[in-house]
Amino acid sequence: MINFLKIILSPFVPVYAFIINMRNRLFDKEIFKCQAIAVKVLSVGNLTVGGSGKTPMVIYLTTMLKKHGRKPGVLSRGYGRNTRGYLYVSDGEEIFIPVEKCGDEIYHTALDSNAPAAVSENRVSGARKFLIDADIDTIVLDDAFQHRWIKRDVDLLLIEEQFLVSEDSLNRNLLPSGLMREPFSSIKRADPVVLNRKFSEKKVIPVEFKKYLEGKTVFTAHYKAISFVDVMKHTHYELKDFEGQHSLVVSGIANPFSFLNILQQTDVNTTNKMIFRDHKDYTLKEVQQIRKQFYATNAFSVVTTQKDAVKLIKFAREFSDIDIFYLKIEIRLDEQQKFEDYILQKLK
Repeated sequence: MINFLKIILSPFVPVYAFIINMRNRLFDKEIFKCQAIAVKVLSVGNLTVGGSGKTPMVIYLTTMLKKHGRKPGVLSRGYGRNTRGYLYVSDGEEIFIPVEKCGDEIYHTALDSNAPAAVSENRVSGARKFLIDADIDTIVLDDAFQHRWIKRDVDLLLIEEQFLVSEDSLNRNLLPSGLMREPFSSIKRADPVVLNRKFSEKKVIPVEFKKYLEGKTVFTAHYKAISFVDVMKHTHYELKDFEGQHSLVVSGIANPFSFLNILQQTDVNTTNKMIFRDHKDYTLKEVQQIRKQFYATNAFSVVTTQKDAVKLIKFAREFSDIDIFYLKIEIRLDEQQKFEDYILQKLK
C-alpha cells in the first residue's frame, strides 16, 4: 500500500525537484544571501526526512565543545511543538519551556547536554535573539542543512548508512514519493559527511553513491547503548538487567528499526510493541492504549526511547503502577580524535 502511494505521488517529484534546484541555485549565485551572525555556527543536518541521528550528534557536539572550553548553545526549529516564534528553552541549568511548547528533540537535547537552548523557525532572527538571552560563543544548529539563510562555519551532513544500502529504492526518491529533501548532488555543500550505521554492522556503500562522496571529508559513526533509565525515578540500570525481559516496546520515532534492533541485541523481547508516528504527541487516549496493551500481555515493563520518554513523563500519575524505562544511547565516532580536531579547527 505504501509503495503504491509512492508510485501515485511520483509525478509530483519533478515539480519538487525544480523548486529545490532553483532555490539552491539562487543561494549558490548569492541572489539569496546567507546572513552572518556574531558567533561561530555549526550546522547539523541531513538529506532525508528524519531518522539519521541528528539529536544524538547535536548532543555529542555540544558536550565536546564544552569539554574544549567553548560556550555552545543549541538552536532548533522546534519541530512538532504547538507554538510558533522564538522561545528561550533553557539556560543550561533550568528548562523553562514544557516539551509540548518547544518540541521533543530540543527538550531532549537541553536535558542531556546541559547547554543553553532555543527554538525559532527563522534561524537568523532566532540566533540574534538567542545571543541576547544566552552567554554563548558557538551556535549548534539542529536540522539546518536546508536552512541556508544563516551563514555557517561548519556544515555537517549526517547520512544513515542503512538508507544507502536499503533494497527499498523508492525511499531514495525526492519528496513527496520518497524520503529525500534534496538530491544526493547536494552533498557537495557539506563540509564533513558522517555516515551513521547506528546499531548495525558496517556495510559496503554501493558504487552509485560513492561518487557523491569523492573529495569529501567522510567520518563514520555508530550508536552505543549505555543503560536503561527509569523515566519517573531517573534511576540507571545496566543493559544486562533487561536480558530476557518480556516488555512492551513503545516507539514514536521516524525509523524504529535501529531501536528495535538494539533491543533484540540486548535480548529484550520486541514481539510486544506499539509503534506510533514520528514526534507523536501522546494524549490520554494513547496512554490508555499503552496501559491496556501492557496488562493484556502481562508485560514486565514498558521500554521506550528517550525522545518518547520526555513526553510520557507528564503522565506520571497514569503510569504510577507501571515501570517505564528508556534506552539511553550515545553516538560514537570511529575516529573520534580526528573528528574532534577537524571540527575545532573549522571553528577557530
